Amino acid sequence: MRHRKNNVKFGRSKSHREALLAMLAVGLVKAKSVRTTLEKAKAVRPFVEKLATSARKADINARRKVFASLLQDEAATKEMFDTIVPMIANRAGGYTRIVKLGKRPHDGAEMAVIAWVDTPAPKAAAAAPAPEAK
Repeated sequence: MRHRKNNVKFGRSKSHREALLAMLAVGLVKAKSVRTTLEKAKAVRPFVEKLATSARKADINARRKVFASLLQDEAATKEMFDTIVPMIANRAGGYTRIVKLGKRPHDGAEMAVIAWVDTPAPKAAAAAPAPEAK
């Protein structure tokens, strides 16, 4: 019975599943949003939220934990502590949002975007002038 079993297996081994979640987390930290399937987005959300909560402590142990969880990626760890942690400092939880995009054309998988809630609007989009109607 699968009662109270909270992980989704995705038809992968445990090590492959852990690597998948870690790679999605690295992508989310570096790019601020990731387009993936809805199930993968729902699976990576608790992983990233717990990582962000521990990163808010900003001590050496938190840095080591984040570094290990983000596949020992120094750029992602630096980005987490320099950009993400100050952005979520005043938030008590719920650091990410999942936006559904609809079904993928070739296999019908439900797609979604997982992103940080407090991400600022892209500068290029904000600076571009609105098209004039004639």
